[in-house]
Amino acid sequence: MINEQIRDREVRLIGENGEQLGIMPAKEALRLAREAELDLVKVAPTAKPPVCKIIDYGKFRYEMARKEKEAKKKQKVIEVKEVRLSPNIEENDLKTKANNARKFLEKGDKVKVTLRFRGREMAHVASSKHVLDDFAKMLEDVCVIEKPAKLEGRSMGMTLAAKR
Repeated sequence: MINEQIRDREVRLIGENGEQLGIMPAKEALRLAREAELDLVKVAPTAKPPVCKIIDYGKFRYEMARKEKEAKKKQKVIEVKEVRLSPNIEENDLKTKANNARKFLEKGDKVKVTLRFRGREMAHVASSKHVLDDFAKMLEDVCVIEKPAKLEGRSMGMTLAAKR
């Protein structure tokens, strides 16, 4: 909120150089801002009384946008990578897939392991769960199971996340 939008009776005022001007009526604070040819901006609306500052509003908005942009840059986006397996996968192929998943986990991504069933393989769903268990066991030094194995349609999936 700026200038006339501030409807509070009393506000704590901070001057243009950052000095405390104390608690005063909002109209008085607005008059001081006008004299300095700047804006009265509410910077802490939840405080009792609300804190207002005499600053150039355009410059204030620019600074806030810049800080937001900086914070966004520092965020790490966690991606979910998928590794697909089949119920009758051979041991060496499973090790290769596990090594790929290990690289993803070390990079900080999550890994969704999917066991896809086709045709007659649906009859042996219960006996195929051990493939996912073996996969998780191969990677237990670098990951934790975030979501355990669960059957969803024609595939069984689980999610692995890197250890903290």
